[in-house]
Amino acid sequence: VQLVESGGGLVQPGGSLRLSCAASGFTFRWYVMNWFRQASGKERELVAAISGAGDSTNYADSVKGRFTISRDNTKNMLYLQMNSLKSEDTAVYYCHALGSWGQGTQVTVSS
Repeated sequence: VQLVESGGGLVQPGGSLRLSCAASGFTFRWYVMNWFRQASGKERELVAAISGAGDSTNYADSVKGRFTISRDNTKNMLYLQMNSLKSEDTAVYYCHALGSWGQGTQVTVSS
């Protein structure tokens, strides 16, 4: 299993970012995919999850209505569209599946 995140960066409060995760080494469409995040000094937390077919999603209460998880099973890609970003969204964001983690991508929300 290999997971490679991209798309992080510095954004102002209220701004948007789109994270991507390129997956390989397993049959992507068969598995639930997750986005986690870990802020400095805090535990890693689940942000969003999506079913293999992409027809079912779940979100942490803190991001509901602002973040959207999606996937493209033809490209083995996972996405996280993040809108109306807040300073408290600052964290390293990780793609997760089958017990494996990507290297993470830093998201910093600051003016």
